[in-house]
Amino acid sequence: MSIRLGIGYDLHRTTQGRPLIIGGVNIPSDFGLLGHSDADVLVHALCDALLGALALGDIGMHFPDTDPAFKGIDSMHLLKNTFKMVKDLHYEVLNIDAIIVAERPKLMLYKKQMADNIAKALNINDSLVSIKAKTNEGVDAIGRGDAIAAHVVVLLQKTKP
Repeated sequence: MSIRLGIGYDLHRTTQGRPLIIGGVNIPSDFGLLGHSDADVLVHALCDALLGALALGDIGMHFPDTDPAFKGIDSMHLLKNTFKMVKDLHYEVLNIDAIIVAERPKLMLYKKQMADNIAKALNINDSLVSIKAKTNEGVDAIGRGDAIAAHVVVLLQKTKP
């Protein structure tokens, strides 16, 4: 197949005493996200979307939270390694569409920088990266501020036959 679609999802609980990093951006906040790595929910969902598009499993399979090598790791490093797998199979990114679901903090001021960080990591034009931020209108764990989630869709195209 020359065109492949991937869907990624991730969710992390909020916690005190950690930085809030989303899309490679350190966002001023009184809480961060709980996780083995830096818990970048957007980048983790993007990695899953890229891996899923090519039926390569998921982020936990390639970067398990049981491996001490990934403790506290910058998720942008995981993204670059994931993208190397995509490139090794001769695919390129046609577009990325992402939604971050967080009750707080407001993410409007950070979406452009997130898109820039992702585009740079994947060596693509930032016009190929769409990032939206939504709230959960006070509903469930996300709405209570106990978690942040991200949904990502990617479209890939084969570069060589």
